[in-house]
Formats: sequence, C-alpha cells, structure tokens
Amino acid sequence: MALIHHTTLKPTKLELLTAWLPTRPWYEGGASRPELTKAGGFRLDDPEGEVGIEFMVATDASGPAPISYLVPLTYRGAPLDGAEHALVGTMEHGVLGKRWAYDGCHDPVLVAQLLALVEGRVQAQAQSVTDTPDREVTRSCTGDGLPSAPDVPAVTDDQDGTELSLPGGVTLRLHRILRPATPAVPPQGAVGHVAGAWGTPEGSRVHAVFAVLRAGSGA
Repeated sequence: MALIHHTTLKPTKLELLTAWLPTRPWYEGGASRPELTKAGGFRLDDPEGEVGIEFMVATDASGPAPISYLVPLTYRGAPLDGAEHALVGTMEHGVLGKRWAYDGCHDPVLVAQLLALVEGRVQAQAQSVTDTPDREVTRSCTGDGLPSAPDVPAVTDDQDGTELSLPGGVTLRLHRILRPATPAVPPQGAVGHVAGAWGTPEGSRVHAVFAVLRAGSGA
C-alpha cells in the first residue's frame, strides 16, 4: 500500500510537465509552454513499496480548446539504470527527499503493475488518498494470461500515443490524448483495456479508454 504524503514538491509535478510535454511527439498544444492543471488520474501500488506509480491526467488550457493528456509517471529515490532518456525531471520531496520522476512507460515496475491491473490482479487506487480504491477505473481482459513485463520495455512514441511491445506479439497502447467516450469501452479486436475518469474545466466528470491491449499482429 502506497502512503500518500501531503507535502511540498520543488519543482512541482506540473512544473516538470510544463517543460517536458512539448518535447513529446503526441503533444498537440500549439504553445511551447502549456498551461497545465491536474484533472484526475489514479495510482498503482509497487509490491516492493519502493516506486511511486501515478497515472495523471493533465489538462492543457493554452490552446483554443482544452486538451487532456494521460501521463504515467514513476517516482524513485535513485536513478533508474539505463532510463536517462525517460527522465522527466527531479524534484525535492518534503518527506522523502530527492525524487527522480520518469515517463512510466519506460519503467518496468509500472509496466508490470499496469498489466496486473488489466488482468484484474491488482486494483487501482485513489490518486490522493491512502488505501482507497478508485472505483471509476474499469478494466477487462480475455484469454489465458498475459506475458510478463520485460526488464527493459520496448517503447515507441508516435503522434497518436505510446505503444509498448511485449513478448509473444502482444502490444499495449496508451492513449496519451484522451477523448471522452460514453461508454468507455475497448475497440473491436482488443483483448484487454483500462479506462478512467477525470474532471473537465467546466466541472463535469468524463471517461475514456486509457490503454488498449492487443494480442498478435493481426488482432
């Protein structure tokens, strides 16, 4: 169980993302400096209790219309070997000290727990409350089980999102640009998915598919 510390961060997560998001191929904002707010998301627990895992929804209001991005992040107390390219930045945590924040798609701990969520072996946790399940997160999985997460995830970013290539031809695509859908169900051919919710600038709650799992090149 992850313990949520309500304390200071310098710089804040949103300050780190303000510099990092415009460097991503899937960033659609026209401004080089987005105007971000945290709109929602959820957490997963690291079984070892060492790595913080957060799936943040950040909304950018710098353009003609707000755009909401899915940003999976991991927080570590020491650098992750071989992941310098995935470093979002470092920050000083008021309780835990220096923390290294990574694009979580490149962190094997996040990938393993995301697959466990798809399979229903773990439960999504509230973003800011300790030991509280997030009931707005839904998931599905068909088949006989998923492959284990690789030690070094194979990650491809494109204009539409981020794809993780897993053993056995399985792919997990994260929708970085979130488009509300009712109901938030996986597309045809998917063998698994995760969906979640966030708040709009107008104050309503909306849902979308966050991640889609496909098996084999033809699925």
